This record gives sequence, C-alpha cells and structure tokens, in this order.
Amino acid sequence: MTDCIVLERDGPLATLILNRPEALNALDFAMMQALVAQTAALAADASVRCVVLKGAGKHFMAGGDLRTFADEMGRAPPERQAHFTQMVQRLHAAVEHLQRMRAPVIASVHGAVAGFGLSLVGASDLAIAADNAYFASAYRNIALTPDGGGSYTLPRVVGPKKAMEIMLLGERFGAHEALRLGLINRVVPAAELESATAAMAQAILTGPEFAIGNAKRLLQQSLTHTLAEQLQAEAVSFGQCAATSDFVEGITAFLAKRPPAFGQRRG
Repeated sequence: MTDCIVLERDGPLATLILNRPEALNALDFAMMQALVAQTAALAADASVRCVVLKGAGKHFMAGGDLRTFADEMGRAPPERQAHFTQMVQRLHAAVEHLQRMRAPVIASVHGAVAGFGLSLVGASDLAIAADNAYFASAYRNIALTPDGGGSYTLPRVVGPKKAMEIMLLGERFGAHEALRLGLINRVVPAAELESATAAMAQAILTGPEFAIGNAKRLLQQSLTHTLAEQLQAEAVSFGQCAATSDFVEGITAFLAKRPPAFGQRRG
C-alpha cells in the first residue's frame, strides 16, 4: 500500500489521512486505488467504531489531480470516455464503503475542500471544519460533472436550488456558509481543529456502539423509505437495542443518577 493514504489506529478509532500535501491532496490514480482499498478494509473490520477522515498539510483535498488527467489527453475521445468512466466507477466504491460501514465517519477539514473533497464531506456522517476551510464544486472549471455522490448528497442537504448554484456557478464559499447550509456540523478555529475532532470522535467511541450504528443506518435509509417502512424499521431497531447490555446500563445509570459506562455489543 502506498503512503498516499495513511491509516492510523488507536484502538477502535481509525484515522485516514489523505497524504499528498505537495499536491493539495489531489487524487491521482494511485491515491484513488489506495482510498478504495483502505475504506474497504475499514468497512470489513468490526473492531472499528469511528473513522476520522482528514488531509495532511495545509488542505483537505483540492479534487482530482489535473496533471494526472492531462496525461490522458492523447487518447481518442471514445477511449478517453471509457477510461474516465471506469476510473470514476472504481473510485465510487470508496464512497459506498464509507456509507456501508456501521462506524460513523467524521470529516475533519481545513483549507481547500473542492471537487471530490466536497463529495467526501457529503459522504461522511459528521463534519467539522477549521475556520480557514473553503469549499467549491470546481467541476465546471474543467468542464466536468460531479462524482463521489456529490449530485446525490448535495440536493438532499442544501436543497435543489442551492445545489444547482454550487455546481453550476462553481463559486467558492467559506466554512461559516457551509455551516449555515448544513454541509458541516461545526466550525472551530484552525488551531483547535485537531482537539475538537478528537472530542467529537470520543463522543462516538464512548457511546452505545450498537445503537449508534443502527441510528446511522435508520437515518440513511429514511431517504428512500415510505413513512410506514421507516416506522417498522424503527420498531425493529428499538427492540434490537433493548436487547443489548448497553440498554441495561443506560437505564441503570439514569436511575442511579450517574453517567453511563457503555461498551457492550448486542447481548
């Protein structure tokens, strides 16, 4: 595995670091392959309870590596079409892995958050940004359309009209605007991003693992369920969670007026 994606483990916490700082962490083909492989491994690892996604250096991710793209300009248009279609299809597996894993994914972003970087934020369950972060779709500037699920998540988060504005006009906007739009959950001073991210991850890690995983899945599937389907899914999940020892601990702690000490899987 190349070091363009660095995986750090601290027990149940996995941190994926986009590690091409000299290129603003822009995706080249090696980085795409590494991202797919690392996210697949994490999605299959039941010991992972929280994933933090961040960028090395001064930026989170500036999108695709245009110098790598330029190397493909010599291909005939039909061949170029097939090449880039297959490339994006392979890359999209990483987004599916992030969505499929039970562990919540936290995007911790700073500097440039553009192109596929913006899509990664959309694919994450939670997002925290430094106050120096800036966002842009960037695709229109090189005559491309979104990838990474950007056309799926953005209208659902900011609404169709605002999504059209972001994608069609390509204008840059800051962290506080991203917060107002609901693209991110929190904005913190750049110097506090690491500690604030750690606190958010700790809140996940000390919570009831089974219930948090089920809540993530319920919220995701609600977008395609009818009300009746979602009510049934909630009832099933509620019963499953009630069968865990974490549920017993939560009730016991409440009655004893003390903080709960979660840590058990489904019993």
